[in-house]
Amino acid sequence: MEWYAATALLLGGLLLLMFLGMPVAVAFLAINTLGVLVFMGGLGGIDQLVSNATDSITTFSLVPVPLFTIMGELLFHTGLAVRVFDALDMCFGRLRGRLSYMTVGGGTLFATLSGSSMANTAMLGSTLMPDMLRRGYKPHLIMGPIIATGGVAMIIPPSSLAVLLGSLARIDVGGLLIAGLIPGLILMALYVAVIRISIALDPDAAPSYDVDRPPLTTILRTLVVNVLPMSLVVFSVIGLILLGWATPTESAAFGAVSVGVLALCYGKLSVEVLMKALMGTLKVSGMMLMIIIGSTTFSQLLAFSGASSGMISFATGFDLGHYGMLAAMLAVLIVLGMFMDQLSIMMLTLPIFIPLTQMYGIDPVWFGVAMLLALEMSLATPPFGLLLFVMAGVAPKGTTLGQIARAVLPYLACSILLILALVIWPGLATWLPGMIR
Repeated sequence: MEWYAATALLLGGLLLLMFLGMPVAVAFLAINTLGVLVFMGGLGGIDQLVSNATDSITTFSLVPVPLFTIMGELLFHTGLAVRVFDALDMCFGRLRGRLSYMTVGGGTLFATLSGSSMANTAMLGSTLMPDMLRRGYKPHLIMGPIIATGGVAMIIPPSSLAVLLGSLARIDVGGLLIAGLIPGLILMALYVAVIRISIALDPDAAPSYDVDRPPLTTILRTLVVNVLPMSLVVFSVIGLILLGWATPTESAAFGAVSVGVLALCYGKLSVEVLMKALMGTLKVSGMMLMIIIGSTTFSQLLAFSGASSGMISFATGFDLGHYGMLAAMLAVLIVLGMFMDQLSIMMLTLPIFIPLTQMYGIDPVWFGVAMLLALEMSLATPPFGLLLFVMAGVAPKGTTLGQIARAVLPYLACSILLILALVIWPGLATWLPGMIR
């Protein structure tokens, strides 16, 4: 069978099943079974499929995923994240637009602690949006920062998706996690600039109001009680990797334990909270592992059928050059993100993109950061960006997806600007991992 026919059968069939509403894991399983029967000698290939599926998830590099997930679940269900926002709220005083700035500052901190974009967005929306609406903030200054900051969790360590990307693409997981730190902080600064410009152009978007500013001693005491202990979690996740004292898996374990210890110290750890966190972790991890099982076999089928080599030859035949090929790959990620979830996008594109990056001499850690940025953008890209629907779920009744999408457009421009900065100055992503090595 010609490579384009194999591509149409495998890739086209998978996209069709997803378009018809079939769950991603089931769609991968159905296409894999069909592909094995067609390309791998009939029923005899089923044994190989089962063996490949087992090997794909019995890898040590995937262990941080459930550990990072339970860490975020515990922070969410114990209310520790809300305590951080209450403490930060005291520090901003009467600053115009302080709730929007707090969304970026506190949301980035929570992203560092949780690693989950959807949990970050849901938490920010449910805790900050009611107060912002009551204070008279305009929708674009509410929903835009919340969605944009929610996506930062995909870049700043710990990021479960970064762990998966590193594991699947054979990229150094520790290097990839640390590489997202500086770009993530730059992205946060760009978001702050967008908010400042928005308020300057339309002061009524964030009305000023009187706030009872507590004494300095109260502010300091609140910060010490509610924020300073969280540095233990940050150090456990990021500091241990930076110092070279722990692997990503070990730091994830330390992070999960540190959150549990803090929850216990605050008296917030109960059997009910623990069960909710474990159930949430089980659902997310189970979904990810099921998709990994299907996608790993799918990439092997693409290679076995000749579809991968055919698509790579076809792509390189245009002679786009280093930057042209990179732009094409990032554009594909953003377009796919309009219709598919990020994990499925990775599974579909990595078998093609990783060989292309090797052919063009693109640094794998740098490309991993750029890919995460593109996936972060796709989370908020209409019509089917996942964070748009998360925001729609917590927004007031009558809020349309169009309003949410328009609110996030300036922040998507920040991500594009950051990708361009990474192209011009690759060291923004590669300097810190290089220093650690």
